[in-house]
Amino acid sequence: QVQLVESGGGLVQAGGSLRLSCAASGRTFGNYHMGWFRQAPGKEREFVAAITRSISSTNYADSVKGRFTISRDNAKNTVYLQMNSLKVEDTAVYYCAAGVIVSVMSSNYAYWGQGTQVTVSS
Repeated sequence: QVQLVESGGGLVQAGGSLRLSCAASGRTFGNYHMGWFRQAPGKEREFVAAITRSISSTNYADSVKGRFTISRDNAKNTVYLQMNSLKVEDTAVYYCAAGVIVSVMSSNYAYWGQGTQVTVSS
C-alpha cells in the first residue's frame, strides 16, 4: 500500500511557474507507475502526466505538453510536476496517483493523494 501527500500548490500569475511534489510512504514506491491528474470546478478529473516506475517513459496530455515536466526520484519516494508558462485554464486541484498500469485513465490508479490547489490568475 502507498500513501501519497501532495505539496507545492498555490497562487501564481499567468506565465509563472510552480513545482508540485508528491511524497509517498512505504518501501514499494519504485513498484508503481505514477500519474498526475487535475480537476477544475464543475469538470471531470483529467489526466495531466504519467511516468513509468523505471523512469524510462513519460506521457503528457496535449494541453500541457511542452510546458509541464513530470519526474521522479525513487530514492526519495517522490514524484514531481514542474509547471511552466502557466495559464488561467490550468487552475485546478492537482492529484498524484500510483498504479501498476501506466494509463491516462484515473480508474487504473489505485492510490491517490488528497490534492493540492493550483490557482493561476490573469
